[in-house]
Amino acid sequence: MPWSARFSDPIILPDGRKLVTLRDAASYVTALPKAEHEAAEWQTAMEALLLVAERDGPEMMARIGIMRALNRDRVEPPPAPRQKRAKVYRLIR
Repeated sequence: MPWSARFSDPIILPDGRKLVTLRDAASYVTALPKAEHEAAEWQTAMEALLLVAERDGPEMMARIGIMRALNRDRVEPPPAPRQKRAKVYRLIR
């Protein structure tokens, strides 16, 4: 699959721009600041892009890698605390 291959759905960046092709995604990742570019999530995303572009992998794999790296700082809300069941008492007369 060449670098000009398109994603099935464009990846929308936080600033509103769109990544349409594998080349767009690779350019975006390589233009990141060095500290962010070297994060494990972005390294994994680049590996996925390389596998898709050079080894004809499924483009969805590259899309997932980019999306996970973009959302790496998103914090999941903590789960709601479990509530204990009310104890049931029977009156004995």
